[in-house]
Amino acid sequence: MARADALAIAGGVSGLALMEAAGRAVARAALRRFRPGPTVVLAGPGNNGGDGYVAARLLEQAGWPVAVAALAPPRAGSDAAAAAARWRGPTVPFGPEAVARAALVIDAVFGAGLARPVEGVVAATLAACAGRAVLAVDVPSGVDGATGQVRGVAPQAALTVTFFRLKPGHLLLPGRILCGETLLADIGLPAAVLAAVAPRSFVNLPGALWRLPEHGAAVHKYARGHLTVVGGPAMTGAARLVAGAARRAGAGLVTIAAPDAASAAACRAGEPGTIVTEEPLAALLADARRRAWVIGPGLAPEPATRAALRRLLAAGGRQVLADAGAITACADAPEALRGAAVLTPHEGEYARVFGPVGGDKPAAARRAAALTGAAVLLKGPDTVIAAPDGRVAINANAPSSLATAGSGDVLAGIIGALLARGMAPFEAACAGAWLQGAAALQQPQGLIAEDLINFLPAALSAVDGACPSRRVALGYIR
Repeated sequence: MARADALAIAGGVSGLALMEAAGRAVARAALRRFRPGPTVVLAGPGNNGGDGYVAARLLEQAGWPVAVAALAPPRAGSDAAAAAARWRGPTVPFGPEAVARAALVIDAVFGAGLARPVEGVVAATLAACAGRAVLAVDVPSGVDGATGQVRGVAPQAALTVTFFRLKPGHLLLPGRILCGETLLADIGLPAAVLAAVAPRSFVNLPGALWRLPEHGAAVHKYARGHLTVVGGPAMTGAARLVAGAARRAGAGLVTIAAPDAASAAACRAGEPGTIVTEEPLAALLADARRRAWVIGPGLAPEPATRAALRRLLAAGGRQVLADAGAITACADAPEALRGAAVLTPHEGEYARVFGPVGGDKPAAARRAAALTGAAVLLKGPDTVIAAPDGRVAINANAPSSLATAGSGDVLAGIIGALLARGMAPFEAACAGAWLQGAAALQQPQGLIAEDLINFLPAALSAVDGACPSRRVALGYIR
């Protein structure tokens, strides 16, 4: 964002004009969202504080009772200093007492580029905002814009107004929750600066990031791909969920490779359109039409699972998704996963193979993708998908109802079907995460994994409508 600002200014856009536009967006949001009442603007010494001074001036002109509490004066000669000089209204000392009688607090202390913990009087003042309406400028002060983590203390905002493009911290937890509703404002930065900035992080949305494969009128089932699911004997339901989701997501054929007669019988009791076989893995690999595989759901993390994964990866020419038991079978040996197309670990499975996720989820996903050469989908309420080339997408449409047994198997089936249909691994993983979230949103309460499969047609139909949309789950992009 700092580069985007600098490039715009170098191209002739006034920095003060950008600040005026940002402050105007904040004031407009306050006027629309909150009732007039005692308002205090907490202003830092940088550009974030400058935005706050502009918002304070415009709100006062609209008749609001506004005071500014400045942490420190802006640097002489800066745009923020110019904005502060135009503030003629009351000022109050910066501290917890400044917010004691405020109905609305506009938090313009620190922006998304904060690089140190919030401490001292700032921490105490932000903590004193608890229970009050807070409008955050860019991000709630204390939220790291790159990771969503809290550096010391951060207030809970009802509304956050940010500029030009969302930052990762608006989408990653806990930042996403602390932002409340997030509004993205156009402040006059030319979109052309993106080409020079070359961002590598994206909101996971259909359209610019990925599109579903299209099939012509002459398509047949093998052209839509044959997905093979390597199942386990202990939890045959996992393989059945993968298979059911894959069929709904458009795979032409889906086969469950059962390890024994009892498992095969249990799988055959499911949907009649799913093929079940007891043929050994070597025989199945002889069929070149089986170009996509899912291995892991329902499998124990044992040497036999690792050996099956090794055989699949060594066969070549296959798109292999490794999940669950296939991932944890490679504990402390990430090199054993090299050659997979997609990995779908949750944080516990990730830690067993790659080490702790830590506070930077995108960095963790990128690290695993670089080590293995696979697209890595690091699951959670803020799922992150990373490509080996460094691209990362953050998924923001997943409701909490997805925290139910079997939802990960459904996700593996969706992605497996998209691999079978010819999508590239990173794009297939992104599309799978979005489609699962869109399916879950069809039923807000009482959702179980089996429901997700039945809601996939509606989710697939929603893709076309979502492609041109500029609305995101956490607010509106204006």
